[in-house]
Amino acid sequence: MNLQWYPGHMTKARRAMEESLKLVDVIVEIRDARLPYASANPDLKKLGQGKKRLLVLNKADLADPAVTAAWEAFFRAGGVEALSVDSRSKNQAERLRKQLDLWAAEKSEKDAKRGIKNRPIRVMVAGIPNVGKSTMINSLAGRASTKTGDKPGVTKGLQWIRLSRSMELMDTPGILWPKFEDETVGLHLALMGAISQDVLPLEELAVRGIRLLEETYPGVLAEKYGLSRTEAYEMLQELAEKQGFLKKGSVPDTEAAARRLLNDWQAGRLGRISLEKPEESEE
Repeated sequence: MNLQWYPGHMTKARRAMEESLKLVDVIVEIRDARLPYASANPDLKKLGQGKKRLLVLNKADLADPAVTAAWEAFFRAGGVEALSVDSRSKNQAERLRKQLDLWAAEKSEKDAKRGIKNRPIRVMVAGIPNVGKSTMINSLAGRASTKTGDKPGVTKGLQWIRLSRSMELMDTPGILWPKFEDETVGLHLALMGAISQDVLPLEELAVRGIRLLEETYPGVLAEKYGLSRTEAYEMLQELAEKQGFLKKGSVPDTEAAARRLLNDWQAGRLGRISLEKPEESEE
C-alpha cells in the first residue's frame, strides 16, 4: 500500500515558511495527540533552530488521556515545553495564550532595554495537515480569522493574524515531507486524516486499521457497531451490511464501510484512542 502524499503546494509552502522564519520569534508546533511521533514533521525541527518552541498536542479530547499524560511527561523530560489541548475549547486555548503572553512580556522587556518599542511578538503556528492549526488560531483570536475544515489542505498559503498590540500569529499550510521512511508513520497519518482520502486505497487502509484496533483496543468495534466476526476484512463486510452499505445484488460495499469507519475513528466516535506511546518512539 503506497502511503506517500506530497502535493506541489507543499513545496511552495515550505519555501515560503523558510523565508518567513527570520520574522518569527516563536514556533508553535501543533501535533495530533493521538500520534505525537508520526505527526512530527522533521523539517520543522531543522527550520526552527534557534527559535523558541512550544509543542501543542491537539485533539487531546480524542486521545487516550493516560497515554497523553505520558507523552507530556516524556517531552518535558527532554526539555520541550508541551501542552495537551482541545483547540475547539476556548478555555483550553487560553492555556496556550498564557504561555505566549509570558514570552511576549519577556520580549517586550528585552526590546525596551534596546530602545525598541511596540514591536509585537510574532508566532508561527505550524504542523502537518489536519492537526487543527487554523482552529487553534480561531480559538485564540475569539473569531473566525482563518478557514477550517475536517480534511487536509484547507490552508494553502501563509497569513498573518493580529491577536493584540503585543502579538501576531502566522497561520501556515499543513506540510508533510517528500517520503515516509517508516511505513508505520505513513499508516498512522493516513488513519488519522493527514493524507487525503482521495489518494488512498480505503478498503486496505481500513483493514489494517481494524487489525491495529483489535490489537490495541480489543472489542471497541464490536461495542460500537455490534460486530461479531473476528477476521479484519470480514469485519469490514459485516460493518457494510449493518450500516446498509450494499451494492447491486446485496453485495457489501466495503469501500463505503471503510470510509464510515475512518471518519468515525478520526472524529472520536470510536472512543478516546491513541496510536502511539512514548516508549515506542524514536524521538
